[in-house]
Order: sequence, then C-alpha cells, then structure tokens
Amino acid sequence: MKQDLLKKIELKTAKIGIIGLGYVGLPLAIECAKKGFHTVGLDVNNEKIQSLLTATSYVDDVKDQEIEAILEKNTFVPSTDFSMVKDLEILIICVPTPLDNHYQPNVKYIQHAGNLIAEFLSKNSVVVLESTTYPGTTRELLKPILESTGKICEQDFYLGFSPERVDPGNKLYTTKNTPKVVSGIGADALEVIESFYKEVLESEIHKVSTPEIAEMEKLLENTYRNINIGLINELTILCEKMKINVWEVIEAAKTKPYGFQAFYPGPGLGGHCIPLDPYYLSWKAKEQGFHTSMIESSMLVNNNMANYIVSRITKLLNKRKKSLHDSKILLLGMAYKKDISDYRESPAIDIMLHLKTEFAKVDFYDPYVQSYKHQEKCYQGLTTLDKEQLAQYDLVVITTDHSVLDYSMIQKNAKVIFDTRNATKDVEDKNNIELL
Repeated sequence: MKQDLLKKIELKTAKIGIIGLGYVGLPLAIECAKKGFHTVGLDVNNEKIQSLLTATSYVDDVKDQEIEAILEKNTFVPSTDFSMVKDLEILIICVPTPLDNHYQPNVKYIQHAGNLIAEFLSKNSVVVLESTTYPGTTRELLKPILESTGKICEQDFYLGFSPERVDPGNKLYTTKNTPKVVSGIGADALEVIESFYKEVLESEIHKVSTPEIAEMEKLLENTYRNINIGLINELTILCEKMKINVWEVIEAAKTKPYGFQAFYPGPGLGGHCIPLDPYYLSWKAKEQGFHTSMIESSMLVNNNMANYIVSRITKLLNKRKKSLHDSKILLLGMAYKKDISDYRESPAIDIMLHLKTEFAKVDFYDPYVQSYKHQEKCYQGLTTLDKEQLAQYDLVVITTDHSVLDYSMIQKNAKVIFDTRNATKDVEDKNNIELL
C-alpha cells in the first residue's frame, strides 16, 4: 500500500479529495490542482459548489482566475457528491471546528465528514485531518469512525493529522509556502503524508512522531498569541489609567533585539482560530483534572475588551457633555482584521450590539464588508464614506485598520475619533483623536 501510494504521488496520478471548501480547503484544493493532481473538492454547501463551477471565488485569498484556470485544465472538480470518495486515494478534511453554546468543542463537522468518507472509503487510501482540534481527535474520534465499516487503519488505509496554518489576507505566507507540520498513525502513514505535501507545497515539511503532538502544537501556536494579546490588552487598560501611551511603550520595547516579540492591543480578538482554540485546550485539560489558569485569564481579558471599548466610548462622549443614549456613532471596520472581508467573531459586532442596547444610533462602514449577518439578522453598512457623512457623527470609532481608508481625510472631518488600532499613527493633527 505504501509503495503504491508513494509512486502515485510521485507521478501525480493520485486522485485528491478536499473535504470542506472554506478558507482552508479551497486554497489547498487550488494548490493540488495547480500541481497537476486530479482534485475533487467536496462540500455540503451547494451554493459554494455553484460559485466554483462558474469560477467565482468566495474566499479573499483565492482569485477567480485561479479557479478558472484549473477548471479549464480539468484538474479541479467541485461537487456535493460524496460517493466520489470511492475513486480518491488522498482525502484531506478541512471542516470547521466551532464551539457549542457552552464553549465546549463542537466536532460534529469532523464526525459528519468522517461518516461520509467511511461510507465510500476505498482500500489503499490515506485520510488527513487539517481542522484545528483538541489532542486525541484523530486517533480517538476519527479513526473509529473510519474503521466502522470494517477497514483497519494502517492495514487498509492510512490516517494522519496536519494542522492548517492559513492566515487570511497574509500576502507573504500563504498555503503554498507556510511551513507544514505533518503526522501519521504509524511510520508508513507519516512517510506517505510527508510525500504528498512535499509534492503539493513549496515549503518546509516538519515531521512529528504522533498526531497528538501535531494537534497540540497547533493549539500552542494560537494559545501563545491569545495569551500575549491578553497581556498587552491588560497592560493597555493599566496604561490608560496611568495616562501612558501604550503604543509608544511597545515601540520602545521593540528596540530590544532579543527576548521580546511585539503584540498589539485592540478591541478584542476575532477570526475562527485565536479566540476559540484556547477553549479546546482548556476543555481537554479539564479532562485531565488540570486547570489552565493562565490561558483562562487571558481569555477573560480578551473577551472583556468589547465592554472596555464601550466604557471608553461612554467616557469620550461624556467629556463632550453627551450621553451614549441617542448619540450617533460610526464604526470604521467590521472585519476582524485589516484588508479582508472575514467578520467571523469580529469584536466590532459585539461593540455594535452593545452600543445598540444602550440606545446609541450606530452605523458602520467597511470597504470589504457591505453587510453582515448575526443571529439571523442582517445589518447593512454605509456604501460610501465622505466628508459630509463623517461630520454627522458624534464619534467615529476605528475598529479595523484597513489600509485603503484615508485617515487624514477622516481626521479632518470627524468631530472626535477613538482609534482602537493606532491606524492614525501617521496623521499629523491628532487633536481630535484618542488612542486605545
């Protein structure tokens, strides 16, 4: 089985299946197809499939032309038909791993993907999970599902874990060139999985000895960021009380050439990974009877930032003898970070909803997000941003530091600006600007 798969990978005759065509799966499918592998992209969402069939991208980091090129070459087949799994040798699972209402891991999408694959899985194939999850998922959850139809892992198919490292909007590090961690259940699985990613990607491939190590290292990456952002957010609150500019503090600390990595404050964490992944680690730790006090403390700080932002907004308005009630407030930015359209877990959503509960009149403008949906309700943003509009608001809050925004124009025409991202650092006149 191993030699057969290695030969097919080398000759690019192995047929690839990407399960889940979101911001992780679609870029990976594109890379596989570009390298000449026959690639089937499978998703339960028919709207996504129809978009792909017309070469229309719904992922910021994938261009329409890239999809069109691989469709024309017949190396990419998007489909909702999971029976196609029976003809595929390498299957990569890239499905969401959200939290449930109790902030516990929700692995239903992994289970569903596993069941769909198990029904049609052929012998002499390999399955790789890329979805971020708690240590033990690959071996304890996915493996029994795949073996439920009588096939045996390491004998009839290989199984491994290789964590996705997609950073939406990052032009320097993409799916193609970001170093890749790979693991497998058994040495043969590891060799095959390493060989596959070496053929598809143009990056360093780093092998680890077990899936549990690969699962844990991914959680370490994101928990590391969560904790350090929590530290700087807490320091920001202290600096405000002491009337110290935290942004200058960070720039000064950055001059040390060793032992310090800069993290920056903001209105809260967003995206699918950093706000959620520490909960996976904390949940797994509780299973072991261990309390992750540092991790949970950082989550508390970060989760409270939206409330802190609202309290600062209230103070700013009060200084101008205005109450939050009936004040007109404009949020600049709904995406969770600059220069992308992804608003999942965006702190701007929490800030906007909180302000509305206090009866403030809140609008938003985001050049990448014209509208957003939250709890089945759709919120429409401003379609343009001009001088006259800016002058109408009692306060403008910069929640996302998009590069395309003209901050000098905004400063000249807004009454007061609360900049939570230091987006106005290059603006000369800062008289009407207050920094986080």
